[in-house]
Amino acid sequence: MFEEQIQMVDLHGQYLRFKEEIDEAMQAVIDGCAFINGPQVKTFAGHLAGYLQVPYVIPCGNGTDALQIALMALELQPGDEVILPAFTYIAAAEVVALLGLTPVLVDVDPRTFNIDPRKIEAAVSGRTKAIVAVHLFGQSCDMEPIMALADAYHLYVVEDNAQSIGADYTFSDGRVRKAGTIGHIGTTSFFPSKPLACYGDGGALMTSDEVLATRIRMIANHGQECKYHHKRIGCNSRLDTLQAAVLDVKLKHLEEFTEVRRQVASRYDEALSSCDSLIIPVRSTFSTHVYHQYTVQVKDGYRNALQHLLKEQGIPSMIYYPLPVHHQEAYRHISRISGCLDISARLCESVLSLPIHTEMSSEQQQYITDTLTKLK
Repeated sequence: MFEEQIQMVDLHGQYLRFKEEIDEAMQAVIDGCAFINGPQVKTFAGHLAGYLQVPYVIPCGNGTDALQIALMALELQPGDEVILPAFTYIAAAEVVALLGLTPVLVDVDPRTFNIDPRKIEAAVSGRTKAIVAVHLFGQSCDMEPIMALADAYHLYVVEDNAQSIGADYTFSDGRVRKAGTIGHIGTTSFFPSKPLACYGDGGALMTSDEVLATRIRMIANHGQECKYHHKRIGCNSRLDTLQAAVLDVKLKHLEEFTEVRRQVASRYDEALSSCDSLIIPVRSTFSTHVYHQYTVQVKDGYRNALQHLLKEQGIPSMIYYPLPVHHQEAYRHISRISGCLDISARLCESVLSLPIHTEMSSEQQQYITDTLTKLK
């Protein structure tokens, strides 16, 4: 047993490393008492827009709100269909259902875990209005064919970039864009475990379309064009000033955080590539990887047993995700299934995410990999 407790994410260790900066930023908010829509929110939004190289960033309350606001801004109507992957966190399907839209589920690429562009076209019907591209675990979906298909069928594309902020997508002509800035609207989450994380809930939307940006701002602020004048149906979703202050500090270090995660992932790759019972994650040729998760596939139905054995050795792990969307009770009867979803179902039975974070020591990781290679 390793002498120190190993964690999936070491939030406290990261805080201690940047304590002085973070405390100073939070104290400035407390001193100013502008806890709602304080100046730090606008400052952070501007800095994030600069980092992503996108004209408009609109902060909001959380990543799920961001997805809902995005679909509301597209003015979709009940009964319209939205294509999304069957292997994903439930938020994308949840907001589709909440708005009276129909989730249309397609399978994913077994190597990258992301929606398979080759499966999307067969799912398009006369009611299809949008595609939600979920950039899972730290790397972008293959956006070039997705955007081409969307153009051909006049569909909107919403990017769920909650797990992959900072990833770079390279087009076939050499152009490079940040994940979340390629579709009509991008969304992200600042949940504490995310690559860019605050100390509570938080989220944001990004777009290059001025009309959509105006709608998004209004929707997130009760649909107000100006105070007490409500032009459209909206909601109350805003990023707290304290959280914006924390995020603005962390944004300065995001590239450093990403590089550390990549180094951890490379050490895993090297140590685990010879494990016959594991399939290590694939790095796409068209996207860099920020490794929100390091997710292996465990062969031969051994996943649950392996997780139990790791736990006995003091090594945490997580299953993202144990059920595909079409097997979730709430979505069985409201979703439309397109094609075979066997890959999504198989991944739910085989994926296992190992600890990866910015504070992981080489000794901790060595213990994890030594344990895994012994158990193979």
